[in-house]
Parts: sequence; structure tokens; C-alpha cells
Amino acid sequence: MVSNPSLTAIVILNWNGLRYLQEFLPSVVENSPGCEVIVADNNSSDGSIPFLKEHFPEVRIIQNDDNYGFCEGYNMALRQVEAKYYVLLNSDVAVPPGWTEPIIQLMEADENIAVCQPKILAQQHPEFFEYAGAAGGMLDALGYPYCRGRMFETLEEDKGQYNDVTEVFWATGACMFVRANVYHGLGGLEPAFFAHMEEIDFCWRAKNVGYKVLYNGHSQVYHVGGGTLHKSNPRKTFLNFRNGLALLYKNLPADELFSTVVIRILLDWVAALRMLLAGQRADAKAVLDAHAALLRNSKYWRKRRKEQQPKGTFPTMTGVYRGSVVWEYFVRQRRTVGDL
Repeated sequence: MVSNPSLTAIVILNWNGLRYLQEFLPSVVENSPGCEVIVADNNSSDGSIPFLKEHFPEVRIIQNDDNYGFCEGYNMALRQVEAKYYVLLNSDVAVPPGWTEPIIQLMEADENIAVCQPKILAQQHPEFFEYAGAAGGMLDALGYPYCRGRMFETLEEDKGQYNDVTEVFWATGACMFVRANVYHGLGGLEPAFFAHMEEIDFCWRAKNVGYKVLYNGHSQVYHVGGGTLHKSNPRKTFLNFRNGLALLYKNLPADELFSTVVIRILLDWVAALRMLLAGQRADAKAVLDAHAALLRNSKYWRKRRKEQQPKGTFPTMTGVYRGSVVWEYFVRQRRTVGDL
């Protein structure tokens, strides 16, 4: 930990993202008065560090000695940052003036709020919500994540329908405000995830011990999305399917675990078959590889479940749809949260 802590530290994790730092860091520095701005670098080789030193001497740099991924990259960096609130911010996010104040004011008013996110709009089409987070994350009964403002590939136009403050199930890692003592108390992000689903896992663990996760539509930011791994990348497919099952195994109560995981595995196989029939052989293989990876590391995941399951009664979860969004979206053709 360093001395002279600030109230809010904005921490941008970077790995060979020079083009994004050049385009988006100026808005973060200019529009975040009173906040410490930090770039945590995962051993970039594209000139990011020299660029920061030359053009942004006021930005603190934390240099990791390797690419530790999103999860452990942040864990390592945040051990060196002292603040009351962290903002985990993707490097491909533009922020307007006054973006931090509504969320910090909200969290200051209620110590039980562990995590909060703003409205996430698409940087290239700002009249629409952005895929990663939109207006706050939800979960269905089988553990499939979706968002207010985004179900699968359907993005809603922002017409003010989510200009509210409400409790959700998870907040996006693209722009996640988190209480620092909760972050460290819960052990940070799950390192074995590397990337993808880590924010859902963190928020679920926070909710399991009684904290709240909120969305505040009075703040908004603009996200490019897909800056590290495009959604069609088989590596992303692998991480999403592996981490999606690990997420359920770690966090579900015992009486829901077996049936939910079995159904999800079967649905994963259906998804793999659809990919294969669509000519996406590498993605189909990635789904099967994800299942194999979970089995190989089953000892580790059992240990994590034992460590992270809450002691005593599970709290009632806000932000869970008790039906299946897969069924509603693909069979009943319901495309928005309002249609559920």
C-alpha cells in the first residue's frame, strides 16, 4: 500500500492498448478531478509505457512483469493502491464530465453498496447501449447472464428507459466502482478465470455475504468493446464457457447445484453443435475444451467453492430472473428485459 490515499482511484488495466490510451485516456484525466488515475500495465510491448511517461506524467504507472490477464493483473495492481473506492475501467472507455460524482455520492450514502456501475453506451453508436454491461447485469435461473438494455445480440436504443437507480445482480468490469475494503476482503477477482465472467463471480460473492450491487443511470460512459478479444475469437468462447460453469459451481447453494450444472452442460453441447453446423469448428472445439479444463482442475474448483461459500443462510438474490432467458429469447422471441 502507498501513503496519502485518495477517496477514488481509477485504475485502467492495459496490455498492448497504446491506441486506446492515446484516444481515451485524455478524457479520463480531464474529466475525473479529485481522483487518482493509474494505469496498471501487464508487460506491454507496444510502447505504452514510454507514451505514458512522456504525455501523462501525472498518471501513476504500475508495471506487472508479465501478462497476468484481467483478473490477476488487477489483483496485483490493487494491492499497491490505497483508496476508499476503486474504479476498474477498461482502456477503451470515454468518460464525460461529472461521471464519477453520482456513483460516489450513492455509495457514500450506503455502506452496504459494495459495487456500482454507470450506464454503458456504445462509443461508436452512443444512442444504443453497449454489450458489456448496458444498464446493469442480471442472471437467469440457469446462470445465463444478460443485461437491462441487452439480451444476447439485441441492443436497445437508449430512450431514458433505464435512467434509474436500482439493485442488479452484477456490474460490468468495463466500468466497475467497488469499495476497496470489500474487494480485498473477498480476495479480489478469481485469478483462475484470467478474463470473462470475473465481475459476475465477484458480485455474486459480494451478494452472498450480504452486500448490494447497484446500477446508477445518472452516470454514463462510452465503451468501444471487444478491445482485447473479439467475440468471435475461440479463446473468448473457451473462457466464457469454462468460466460460466465454474461460476455456477463456486457460488450456487448445494440444493441447486447438481440440476443447474447438468442442464447447463447439456445446453453447452447444444451450443457446440450449433457452432459446428454453422462452420465454427474452432468455437465448437473450444466449448468441449472448456469442459475438459474444468474436469482437469476439479480439485482447485472444489477448494475455491469450500473457501468462498457463505457460512449460514444464503441471502435472497435481487436481479435474478426465475425463468430461462434462452427459452424466452430464442423460442418465444422476447428481445428485451421489458418483454420478460
